[in-house]
Amino acid sequence: MSSSTVRDAPGGSSASPEGPARRRRGGPPRSESAGPITLTGRGGIVVMFAAGVLCGLMSRWFGVPLLAGAGFAIGCALAAFATRPADLLTLVVSPPLVFLAATLTVVLVTTLGDGSLLRGVTVGVFTALAATAPWLFFGTLLVVVICLARGVLTNARELHDKLVGVRLFEKEENENPVRWDESPGTPKEGRHARSDRPPSGTAG
Repeated sequence: MSSSTVRDAPGGSSASPEGPARRRRGGPPRSESAGPITLTGRGGIVVMFAAGVLCGLMSRWFGVPLLAGAGFAIGCALAAFATRPADLLTLVVSPPLVFLAATLTVVLVTTLGDGSLLRGVTVGVFTALAATAPWLFFGTLLVVVICLARGVLTNARELHDKLVGVRLFEKEENENPVRWDESPGTPKEGRHARSDRPPSGTAG
């Protein structure tokens, strides 16, 4: 190809083979890199806890008991939608413990300075749990349903397969113990053959 043919290429530039390669090696477009917010399992637990504490405090301060349970349920739904699929198994078993921790935190904060702290916290926790127990079940149900739709059963199967593989590996190790009664590399038949062989130098 002559130099004039190269100069006459479209765009007025030389048709270098490195151009497309550089474009292919470049980073992904911005539209592909920008994705939805994803949380880890711990991040989803923090979202549920923060929603429970914030709405519980607002419920106590403004005198709206409905706000505590509804806020926790909303936090459960947000966490279930935003948590990455690999950590859904951790999230799906967390709402009861998170709800108890959030309720204890709210009661502890609102009871400080009101006489006996132990008595106030005990009575306040039992009262709050009795009033918001239906919301706990509703929030837990939301997490389970959303996580099932997002593939938590796949995570459960993968965990089961890993546990089965570990058990099979341990079983194989237990079935093949190391034998210390025989020296390595010396077969038993070879030792018997050497013991039956007559010593060298003796006549027939």
